[in-house]
Amino acid sequence: MVECWPIFYSQRAEPKLSGLIGNNLTSHKQDRCLFQHLHIRLRAGELVHLKGPNGAGKSSLMRILVGLSSPEEGNVSYDGVDISEPAVANNIVFIGHKSGLNGLLSAEENLTYWSAQHQLDVSNAEIYEALAALNLVGMEEVPIKNLSAGQQRRVALARLWLKPATYWLLDEPFTSLDAEGITLMETAFAEHVSKQGAILMTSHQALSERVGRVRVEHLDYRL
Repeated sequence: MVECWPIFYSQRAEPKLSGLIGNNLTSHKQDRCLFQHLHIRLRAGELVHLKGPNGAGKSSLMRILVGLSSPEEGNVSYDGVDISEPAVANNIVFIGHKSGLNGLLSAEENLTYWSAQHQLDVSNAEIYEALAALNLVGMEEVPIKNLSAGQQRRVALARLWLKPATYWLLDEPFTSLDAEGITLMETAFAEHVSKQGAILMTSHQALSERVGRVRVEHLDYRL
């Protein structure tokens, strides 16, 4: 029998509240309880840094919050609308710790395909602008497999520039990025939050002061 212990984030969440609400969430992996009765809330204009050791369940929680996995108990809502409603996806961008890119396609082709999947009316010029914002000028037509790991990560993160969503959920967004790339992303985070966007992210790296106010939440490893 799997035993779990409850953990709590900020105040007790209720689905009727605005923002991203993870209410009374419980999740297991194989024979281990990752978390039970977990409550988490992300409001507009807020950046939440989710910390915890490897295996604590951070990625599992992120997948639940974007509807890619289902919790054993609990529910997720965005601004009072259940995560199962198709319209919710229009207001979320999720980027996992894997880039999700096709190595045989170019950066431009990958982003064109992703935009079509998300039913976004995005022009080639807008894609080039997004790549330029991440200092990838001249790399637009290069196959992904020929780019460095850091450049591939920048291509994946360019999606944030293409979809006008309030909620950014980012699982280890700094993976493979150099100092310049991290600075670019932290600047983008600060700008998004200043416009009442909301960010929930995981990272083993501390955020610098340039991102502004950060609320840190911890997910402990449970045996």
